[in-house]
Amino acid sequence: MAVRRTDLDGGEILPMTICMIGAGGFIGSHLCEKLMHETDHTVLAIDVYSDKIQHLLEPGHPWSGRIEFHRINIKHDSRLEGLIKMADLDPAFYVLKEDVSPCIFGPIEKQRWSYACAKQLIERIIYAEGAENGLEFTIVRPFNWIGPRMDFIPGVDGPSEGVPRVLACFSNGLLRGEPLKLVDGGQSQRTFLYIKDAIEAVHLMIENPSRANGHIFNVGNPNNEVTVKQLAEMMTEVYSKVSGQPPLEEPTVDISSQEFYGEGYDDSDKRIPDMTIIKERLGWDPKTSLWDLLDYTLTYQHKTYSQAVKQAMSTSIASS
Repeated sequence: MAVRRTDLDGGEILPMTICMIGAGGFIGSHLCEKLMHETDHTVLAIDVYSDKIQHLLEPGHPWSGRIEFHRINIKHDSRLEGLIKMADLDPAFYVLKEDVSPCIFGPIEKQRWSYACAKQLIERIIYAEGAENGLEFTIVRPFNWIGPRMDFIPGVDGPSEGVPRVLACFSNGLLRGEPLKLVDGGQSQRTFLYIKDAIEAVHLMIENPSRANGHIFNVGNPNNEVTVKQLAEMMTEVYSKVSGQPPLEEPTVDISSQEFYGEGYDDSDKRIPDMTIIKERLGWDPKTSLWDLLDYTLTYQHKTYSQAVKQAMSTSIASS
């Protein structure tokens, strides 16, 4: 007999069908795992790749039949609308990237601020649809969610010329035995949240719509605030423990943002989330320290990529 599950207000949580666009990505794959292991919900998993959720799709699991993968490019496939109509919930339409309020935008000649403007615009469109046309929505603002399966390692499972986010970028340097590049000295301050903590927050939103609908939630960990330079130092120490390899004598090197990113780059110096609303509405608090999440993540990165990186480096040397 199935165990009766209740939401934060004591109401019974009934099984639902969730259409998840981006299910094969970093966040989506972890959310799929959570829903398969801990709920009776069904997931219509939509993405162009299934590598990160392939372990969930194999036959013989207790959740077999509750997750379906649909290989769809949402820009050019009419099947998407039909799958959305089959669902009770479509979380991917309102999961947005990190942002802060009040709005802070840089000069127009720094093109990267178009990214921030686009995120702010879609939030305002969704909110307006809710206010004027009754759209039920929840907006999530992820503040640097990190953990296994995030981003890519250039030249291994991503383009050689690609620039992943800071943690994956530093992981790549550690795996290759190269100094970590500190853009403009690494003085920018950021917070970092472990993906398992983040998925717990999203899970609470899905199963408590009466508390989540119509709200915008910052989801981060203010207790894990460091400068990018401090992050590099911590990662160097953690990776040395994980890999058994001594750190470089000079583990970091300074580089200008223009040299690293090219013309048009600019960014805010500090991004710290205000967690008041999510604590009040959902009672959620992050649990994982920065040291622990780096340990979990770098252990995965070393186990998954160390041999592949060595092989890629050997191939590169042999062909040069």
